[in-house]
Amino acid sequence: MTSLLPATGYDLADIMRGIYGDGIIACRGAFERSLIEELGADIDLLFREAQARPGGALNRGPNRFYVEVHPERLRGFVAIASHPWVVAVCSAVLGPDYRLVEVGFDVPGPGAMHQPWHRDFASPPETARGRRLSSLAFNITTVDVTEDMGPFEIAPGTQWDLFGGDPMFPDPSLWPRYDALAERKMPKMGDISARSALTIHRGTANQSNRSRPVLVVGADAPDATNAIRHDLQISRAFHDSLPPVVREHLSCRVVERLEPIQQAHTIEGLKMGVTMS
Repeated sequence: MTSLLPATGYDLADIMRGIYGDGIIACRGAFERSLIEELGADIDLLFREAQARPGGALNRGPNRFYVEVHPERLRGFVAIASHPWVVAVCSAVLGPDYRLVEVGFDVPGPGAMHQPWHRDFASPPETARGRRLSSLAFNITTVDVTEDMGPFEIAPGTQWDLFGGDPMFPDPSLWPRYDALAERKMPKMGDISARSALTIHRGTANQSNRSRPVLVVGADAPDATNAIRHDLQISRAFHDSLPPVVREHLSCRVVERLEPIQQAHTIEGLKMGVTMS
């Protein structure tokens, strides 16, 4: 008896073991570097546009920004959203009726500071009480990440942690636990990862002279509510052009003309950054 997911060839047990265990998995070399080079160029353009527009880029710490975007402005979006590994991971963890609810990118620029250890939103009841994960975040770097570029760090297994006080930011007295667990990720162009955004993580200080842009695609189970934090929208012409494997899983507004995105996923606790000794 096989546990391969239909039409994908990826193993259900491996996916579930990784997401429910460490809280993060990856597919190395999922995309051609040429597609990622295009993605990087699109993100560079969209970032310049966002910086020129009031409220277009959200502050996630000194010289660290987050921008939500219209999917059709990214030439590689359909290839990413329809990739068999992405479909397999979403279907395994979130169910066959999963929804794509967020498309954006992070840009930690030169001089970006350490972030405090955090999760991206409070643990929902189905996770805190029911021990079920109802959302995923996919990340794709547009550069080959090196040690000095402020790599992403994650504390495996901490998607299940419950703590008092702020539901997103563990008290600094708990940080030694996360420091001890921390794994620093240095993906290459073409790699993609999937994680529970509840797994405790942080961006580290960018000591290089280059930015480290990363695409973020968020996915929800049908009963999750993360879509309310975002303003995913696509034009009717783009909607009609999409293959069913993408169109049927988008939670979005279909509009005649694209409208400026109301950047709503502000995280106040990330604005200051942290000085590490």
